[in-house]
Amino acid sequence: MKTQKLLLLALIFLQISCKSQTKKINGLSFVASRDKIDTTHTNSVLRAQSNYVALMPFGFIRDLSLPKVQHNTSRQWFGETRSGLLQYAKEFQKNDVKIMVKPQLWVGRGYFTGDIEMDTEEKWDVLEKSYTDFILAYAKAAKEINADIFCIGTELEEFVMNRPEYWQNLIKQIKEIYKGKLTYAANWDEYKRVPFWSEIDFIGIDAYFPLSEKKSPTVADLEAGWKPHKNEIKGVQQKYNKSIMFTEFGYRSVDYTGKKPWDAARIEGNINLQAQVNGLQAIHNQFWSEDWFAGGFVWKWFHRHDRVGGVEDNRFTPQNKPAEELIRKLYNQ
Repeated sequence: MKTQKLLLLALIFLQISCKSQTKKINGLSFVASRDKIDTTHTNSVLRAQSNYVALMPFGFIRDLSLPKVQHNTSRQWFGETRSGLLQYAKEFQKNDVKIMVKPQLWVGRGYFTGDIEMDTEEKWDVLEKSYTDFILAYAKAAKEINADIFCIGTELEEFVMNRPEYWQNLIKQIKEIYKGKLTYAANWDEYKRVPFWSEIDFIGIDAYFPLSEKKSPTVADLEAGWKPHKNEIKGVQQKYNKSIMFTEFGYRSVDYTGKKPWDAARIEGNINLQAQVNGLQAIHNQFWSEDWFAGGFVWKWFHRHDRVGGVEDNRFTPQNKPAEELIRKLYNQ
């Protein structure tokens, strides 16, 4: 009996130890460019202690009245194409950096992808056929490079809500090609309504939740702002028993960075490097210690590290700012 108890205690200790040693996805969203990349461009990712990158080939819809997805064309930047994805992945995999393939759409005239909604069945048919071609092409590429995660879409709320059967069938087609882990990058105000979480591996959220109205919120202010959102996230996690992944997260180095973190266009506020640091610290404090949280991908990281970011920049990138030093510290824990 004593031996059995000792064995049971040893097993429990082993399980706890394994859990505590489970490596989070400490990822960066690596922006596609015109160029091929080499160690000159991947070194900054390694210095940031990142173990994953999201690589983002693009498809384009000229206008919602012409809903065909065009992709892998000679008019695109190299990094946005299939060849670019393969070349980027090869360079990162030389250094054991894992890959999430995250194909995205860009819609002309400034439309938000979440608003893609057709007004006729004929247009829906065009969109669905061309999106299937687009996403399956990159599922095949993800298989070819042995990517660890494949993201089936990014912030496509109206498309997902209006055509649930299409998405169920698309997931089945993807699984016939690609055998790795699947996620979908739902916008922060969309994730609770996605109908197919039970069919894929991670509940993906682009985590631009509003946290604080303050000009320069402290870490404590931002953590307080996270509490209601975290409770709702945990509720969805428990409903589906799936790990949560932040397919994108980040903050601009600007005043009021916690007010509307998704807003890339606004010019309100001056440069505020500390606010960006506080946002990243708060999100890490709230989520990285949770067993049900898989990790996430900072938005965003450019290949020419020497030419981006810096203390005069108020955009999302943490590069050459105090936020980069913080990411290195947090990702090295």
